[in-house]
Amino acid sequence: MNNEPTIHRLAVGKPKKLSYGAGKTMETGIGKTSVKEAYLLKEGFENDGVADKKNHGGLERAVCFYPYEHYDKWEKELGKPLPLPAFGENITISNMLEKDVYIGDIYQVGQTVIQITQGRVPCSTIDRYVEANTLLKRVIETGLTGYLAKVIEEGKIEDTSMIKLIQRNKESISILACNKTYFENKDLKAMYKILSVDALSLEWKNRIEKRILHLERPARNNN
Repeated sequence: MNNEPTIHRLAVGKPKKLSYGAGKTMETGIGKTSVKEAYLLKEGFENDGVADKKNHGGLERAVCFYPYEHYDKWEKELGKPLPLPAFGENITISNMLEKDVYIGDIYQVGQTVIQITQGRVPCSTIDRYVEANTLLKRVIETGLTGYLAKVIEEGKIEDTSMIKLIQRNKESISILACNKTYFENKDLKAMYKILSVDALSLEWKNRIEKRILHLERPARNNN
């Protein structure tokens, strides 16, 4: 059995209008189209983009990955097939689950070199896109969010490109462990450990610092 990471689907897409609910619409980049190859720049893939630039995209969130293995789970829970990609990911990946991918991991993907910077923080657009009202909740509960990366070396990626782990910090933390800590919002020691990882994105540093402040405030007030 081949346990090497492999690209299951490579996809890009510019933001476009999404209709949902009772005649509602929104602009979003979640709907992407499969391609055979794409050129990856520091800012992200050519012919790709996001609508909400505050919460998506940027140099530290240039590439979005989502594990292909999760699709079977979600389709069984929802009782229907999902589009591929369904989570707005650029790369639907096999054999790179959140529990096995660590903040700061450096991978060669085709001609490019990327570094994992954070778990994805999902939003309600996922439910709107797949026409479900429980998927977002379940993604958060399980920590199966996918993850984001920055680009160290630009280049071309093909849907058949090889993926190789180049470097891992032994003191780092997995995406799944980070997600569990962040969403469960209780373990101060774990939060400080996450903050100590140099490769962690600024977005996540800010989020974790706010959580720490929130948790420590009652203790300060009682002194």
